[in-house]
Amino acid sequence: MQNAETVLGIIQERGRRRLPLERVYRQLFNPQLFLMAYGRIYRNAGAMTPGSSGETVDGMSLEKIDAIIGALRSESYRWMPVKRVYIDKKGGTRKRRPLGLPTWSDKLVAEVVRLLLEAYYDVQFSDHSHGFRPGRGCHTALQAVAKHWTGTRWFIEGDISDCFGSLDHEVLLRTLGEKVDDGRFLRLIDHMLKAGYLEDWKWNATLSGAPQGGVASPILSNIYLDRLDQFVEQQLLPEYNRGKQRRNHPEYHRLDGRMYWAKRRGDRAAVRQLRLMKRSLPSRDPYDPGYRRLRYIRYADDWLLGFAGPKHEAEEIKGRVKGFLRGELKLELSDSKTLITHATNQAARFLGYEVKAQRCDTKLTGPRRSASGIIGLYVPRDVIRQRCAPYMSGGKPVQRGVLHHDSDFSIVAAYQAEYRGLVQYYLLAQNVGHLNRLRWAMETSMLKTLAGKHKSTVNRMARKYRASVKTDYGPRPCFEVRVERGEGKEPLVARFGGIPLRRQRTAVVHDRQPLTPNQINRSELVKRLLADTCEICGSGQRVEVHHVRKLADVNRPGQPKRPVWVKLMAMRRRKTLVVCRACHEAIHTGRATSPNRKRSPESGVLGN
Repeated sequence: MQNAETVLGIIQERGRRRLPLERVYRQLFNPQLFLMAYGRIYRNAGAMTPGSSGETVDGMSLEKIDAIIGALRSESYRWMPVKRVYIDKKGGTRKRRPLGLPTWSDKLVAEVVRLLLEAYYDVQFSDHSHGFRPGRGCHTALQAVAKHWTGTRWFIEGDISDCFGSLDHEVLLRTLGEKVDDGRFLRLIDHMLKAGYLEDWKWNATLSGAPQGGVASPILSNIYLDRLDQFVEQQLLPEYNRGKQRRNHPEYHRLDGRMYWAKRRGDRAAVRQLRLMKRSLPSRDPYDPGYRRLRYIRYADDWLLGFAGPKHEAEEIKGRVKGFLRGELKLELSDSKTLITHATNQAARFLGYEVKAQRCDTKLTGPRRSASGIIGLYVPRDVIRQRCAPYMSGGKPVQRGVLHHDSDFSIVAAYQAEYRGLVQYYLLAQNVGHLNRLRWAMETSMLKTLAGKHKSTVNRMARKYRASVKTDYGPRPCFEVRVERGEGKEPLVARFGGIPLRRQRTAVVHDRQPLTPNQINRSELVKRLLADTCEICGSGQRVEVHHVRKLADVNRPGQPKRPVWVKLMAMRRRKTLVVCRACHEAIHTGRATSPNRKRSPESGVLGN
């Protein structure tokens, strides 16, 4: 049996060489792939969320993997319908979107499918695609726009109506069938797509779309929308890109000649006047009929086109994309959200940023107007206003009473987590300093929350926790709470603020890296599971993994007579514990368990 790294390396090489993917279904019989999949998704927040069958990651074992592989080998594996719930959409709207909650076994199989498809397809995807791909993300897409789209005159913002819920199953399977030459594997994906969903415990068919929340849905949607990338790259870009550079602007050229002769005459006043007149004109003709530039970027179902040319051609490009999506992919553009925006006078919205072409005749770098035509990224004003709203009432910051029962450390850490996440996302923006208003609102709300908890004042809380932190741009003020942990241990530190609101031109990618044979390491949990030893009683019979949602739920300070399994998890700081079946049952039934307890052969459970 080949290890998982070798399997994925072989599949990746076939994808790089554009060879058909053959006999891939038999790779689903490899337990090493399931162990890798388990090691990658057991930490996910939804691993302990039950689906329609109530199954979760708790109780994972090698026996369960063998049972799944046995069902796949006999082609008797059946996908369970996902449990559908509704969650609020972002942006403060009252609309809600459906979210599917698969069972744990389906998540595991879907992750193996995703590993195989990603290894094969990712090396073939377009460089213009940045969504759901290793080593890429929102920042890489935005950075590409800011770096390469100089001179753009029109933005074409694309919004596909209910994209993931409208993916046509027949088109998707036909697209997969063009490169995957394995009928059993295609049938497995077909059954996954048509498994249906439970809403109010009533089964409903899924006639189209990839399940929201499904593990394999991102890679399937990328495979589907890769056809849009190919259409733009192979048809639109070659047709609408022409000319090496714009011709000289005739009026600018005439003024340049007049300034030359004024310099020869020594007329300095005329030279200054002509130089100012030149700065009010572009050096190149923006209406040059022999020059066009079309650029494209996509993140998941959000895509953006940048066009240097007349508006009527931009309208034509929009119509052609709309016709391709409708005719070939059975998708519809939202007319109200698919806009053609003037790059200089207006701003397009892409991935939460405002994208705009700068125009400035006064800012010079040497003799050149370096800012003109450069793409700028900005934090939208409405985003700042929406983010400040939860911490304010009547135009003033207010305390959050729900946090009064938390420790000071937890309160400061909660505020910092919310603040840091938003700031780090918008560090590419040129006006990232505008987030200072959000910092003020959150900081004041935090101090009022602490003051309300301790029956004190904001000024006293500020004096108590005021501190300074060193950054690359010098010391920055912040608020800091320290929790001492005894001798030999560093204190726990929660800190709010101290993040310089300075633009960073380069994106720091924190997404997972591409799967290559030299980079894949077996997770620590998988190694413990393969050791086949109960970490409570030491036996090696039918071990499985006990999972908890949060370590804080079981490791409560001051809890009297904590069971041994809780002490072990707290000591190791792990949300998992490899135990035998008897110890696992004892944990769930609340019976006390201790290390090295002897097993009763008659009952099969722990004895005294």
